[in-house]
Amino acid sequence: MGQNPAWTADVPSQQAIAASQLSSLPEPLLGDLFTGSTRVRVPAGTLTHREGDPYPHLELMVSGLLKFYATAPDGRTITVRYCRRGSLMGVVSLFSPDFALPVSAVALTDTELVRLSPVHVRGAAARELQVAHVFLRELSERVLGFMAEIPGSAFTSVRQRVARHLLDLAAGADAGRLGMPAPMADAGSELAVRTTQQELAQAVGSVREVVVRILRELREAGVVRTERDRIVIVEPGRLAELAIWNPGS
Repeated sequence: MGQNPAWTADVPSQQAIAASQLSSLPEPLLGDLFTGSTRVRVPAGTLTHREGDPYPHLELMVSGLLKFYATAPDGRTITVRYCRRGSLMGVVSLFSPDFALPVSAVALTDTELVRLSPVHVRGAAARELQVAHVFLRELSERVLGFMAEIPGSAFTSVRQRVARHLLDLAAGADAGRLGMPAPMADAGSELAVRTTQQELAQAVGSVREVVVRILRELREAGVVRTERDRIVIVEPGRLAELAIWNPGS
């Protein structure tokens, strides 16, 4: 992609834009917005952002899977967002005074993303109302997603959180909204999740021993099947029922 002012998107970038909030912008505004952008390949396991980073940034996921996670003083972690194709990352850093990133981010798979120029993005948002509206919609979606996640993390059991994270990873939905299980076209088909028991425990803010017990119970009930480095959801519909948090129940 480089830094050519006459920016043009290749097919993967076009698909990422189409899956993002940027899809509503006309081509001239996209060209302005992406001026000075760079395409970056991030190997799996790479820490892309660290908690406390003060730097303004805006990134568009082109491919792969990246997660943002918070770390407790005792070393436990909990996943707060998964990012896939079309996810925008860092909008709040562009407009928040005294910004400091409250979480860290790591690439779970080989990932490609576009890093936009904060200077050009801020300028485009100041000049063009359509661009400003795009970022307002993105920020609103993030706020609503995290608000939905608060009761899901505070009031659900570890068993429910395990179910939700398995469904989210398997279905490929945007995990900025983890409050409800991801929709599935066919609730009867098997879904595979490439993760380890330790990674799953870290994602839900628990320990491996608890997750092992929960997976054993789900396996004995015929809901999942565990294999090396992956978990197969045998009955997604039943797992979705376990994942739902109902404040009226």
